[in-house]
Amino acid sequence: MNLKSNTNQLKAGAALSYISMGLGYLVSIIYTPIMLRLLGQSEYGLYNLVASVVAYLGVLNFGFGSAYMRYYSRYKVQDDRKKIATLNGMFLIIFSVIGLIAVIAGTLLAMNTEVIFGSELTGVELSRAKILMMILVINLAISFPNIVFTSHITANEKFIFQKFIEMIRVVINPFVVLPVLIMGYGSVGMVVVTTLLNISIEIINAVYCVKKLKMRFSFRNFDFKLMRDMTVFSSFIFINLLIDQINWNIDKFILGRFHGAVSVAVYGLAAQLNTYYLSLSTAISSVFIPRVHRLVANSYNNTELTKLFTRIGRVQFIMLSLISSGLIFFGRAFINMWAGGNYDGSYPIVLLLIIPVTIPLIQNIGIEIQRAKNMHHFRSWVYFFIAIGNLALTIPLAKTYGGIGAAIGTAASFFVGNGLLMNWYNHVKVGLDMLFFWKQILSFLPALIAPTIAGMLFNEFFNLSNPFNFLGLGIIYVFIFSASMWSFGMNQYERDLLGKPIRKLFNRLVR
Repeated sequence: MNLKSNTNQLKAGAALSYISMGLGYLVSIIYTPIMLRLLGQSEYGLYNLVASVVAYLGVLNFGFGSAYMRYYSRYKVQDDRKKIATLNGMFLIIFSVIGLIAVIAGTLLAMNTEVIFGSELTGVELSRAKILMMILVINLAISFPNIVFTSHITANEKFIFQKFIEMIRVVINPFVVLPVLIMGYGSVGMVVVTTLLNISIEIINAVYCVKKLKMRFSFRNFDFKLMRDMTVFSSFIFINLLIDQINWNIDKFILGRFHGAVSVAVYGLAAQLNTYYLSLSTAISSVFIPRVHRLVANSYNNTELTKLFTRIGRVQFIMLSLISSGLIFFGRAFINMWAGGNYDGSYPIVLLLIIPVTIPLIQNIGIEIQRAKNMHHFRSWVYFFIAIGNLALTIPLAKTYGGIGAAIGTAASFFVGNGLLMNWYNHVKVGLDMLFFWKQILSFLPALIAPTIAGMLFNEFFNLSNPFNFLGLGIIYVFIFSASMWSFGMNQYERDLLGKPIRKLFNRLVR
């Protein structure tokens, strides 16, 4: 594939990522409140609680997906098809075995739900939790072998296909789930049809790799030396995965133990909004992963890596600052209208989650730079000890202050780990010029003055709980933010990134 084709795939992939997310948000705005009311707050909380426990089994992939990207890129540069086929075969075997281990571990967990969830759940909730856990475990186990195919698609930069399939999943999901909920099958029916949909998507990915990308597998000559190298490389990524699970799922588990399913539901809704926020950032950086590995494989040009790191970070900051500031000024009214008044407690929780996490989100391409340079070990150990600190903080805070206390523990860990230590490491050890990066990010501050004043005035003089006020002032806020960012924040590259597609669309409409 030539450079122009790669560039087109990158641009189209990033564009489709945002179209997919836009569809996802639109679908969620319509689907989630219906789902919440059909399930009820207690059952929604139970689903979140069980899902948070099953998510820990996700760490069984040991970070081998990133290892695949690293070694595939190396063999692709060498045009060594035999080693690529051997790599594909090894990974398919590895992930199939991991899937089997996940089923065994999940079955043991399902048999001991009373011990895991404690006395705050009723007998009916515990019985339903067992069923939910087994279905979710099967869903997870089947997804492991599919990692080989999704990684292969990403490594070949087939972002158009990848994002298009994701769009199909986003659109179809509510159409298969809602009828099941309306018929009264509850959370069990919801996870069954979701699992069937995921299996269908995974089959499509596998067929595309084999038929279109001519993906080949070799199960002979299992390369144990390569396996050992990958295990060493992935072991630190595994620590990162474990840490992520502690940071994002331990709060729900602790709340379930001390306060029951309803408290988990309130926190779970905030966590869902935070997940949408996370996806905004990764949609841009994910399409640059192969380019980072290729750049590092060909040369160690820290200046070029810093430029790429900063360019992506600035674009991510523009998007995230719009969403985070919008949530600050319009979030409470939105949650009350969207999910209902009994979820009002989600508002302070979501702010405590999204504001600290903005720092790592505008730097997440740096994680791939570290992995490509095989310098991700420090991050893994730092995050490991930060996660332990988070756990130590969260247990007493959650016990006393509920969801807000749990969110404070998570926020503190992210500020220390990502805001201080990782910036120092990227600058001193990895070779990224973080002083240049933050100078570029702080140059956006003048552009945030006008929207901040506008948001404060809207809250002071208008009732945002009124849907018409909310919608009208929300549109005005986006316009003020965009105009201020265009005039006082964006550089020429960013203006062209936004302006050129708009001009092309306008010219086509005129013609």
